Amino acid sequence: MAKTESGERPRPPLSGEPLALDLVNTTFIQGGLRGSLVDALAVPADLDLWLEEHAQALPPEPARPAAGPATASHLEEFRRLREALRELSRACVAEEPYGEQPVAVVNRAARLAVSWPEIGDGAAGGTAAGAADGPVVRWAESDPLMVLLGAVAVSGVELLAGPGRHGVRACAAPGCILYFVKSHRRREWCTPACGNRVRVARHHRQRRS
Repeated sequence: MAKTESGERPRPPLSGEPLALDLVNTTFIQGGLRGSLVDALAVPADLDLWLEEHAQALPPEPARPAAGPATASHLEEFRRLREALRELSRACVAEEPYGEQPVAVVNRAARLAVSWPEIGDGAAGGTAAGAADGPVVRWAESDPLMVLLGAVAVSGVELLAGPGRHGVRACAAPGCILYFVKSHRRREWCTPACGNRVRVARHHRQRRS
């Protein structure tokens, strides 16, 4: 378990899914069917840790180190996006129409990821020497952490409005609330641990019968 300002906190048991689902999966049940709900984004330091863990999947935002740690406002925005993505994931699995409110939350957040390339300041003055390192990326949103929020929202749009939505699954293990993209035909569980737990429970039932 990683240490944050909130002390030692358990990490989500599943990662490596699309960013949107990894955010959704920051709430999970620890302890199986009779376990307790855990929120891995309880304080702003937890959000900093989650962003650090997903740095490779997020846009390389050079201004972020100077932006300082996440604030309570940042945490609130990420949790609002998480709630919307969880509802859309649920509707996707259930093959229900997406609700207007969660769609609006995700779409609004996705606009924060707007960026464009520019020629860097060093190339001004009629020389190409300053352009040797390639274009400079500019972001419409000035807050780097909100840019990252937008990137997670874009991941959700691409997944839940694209062909990948057909692979979104809710873990079939009783008591589990995690989502994943079905990576192979026989995958039913978010992690092997959930599959093992189901098989052990099934074995005990068969022995009692």
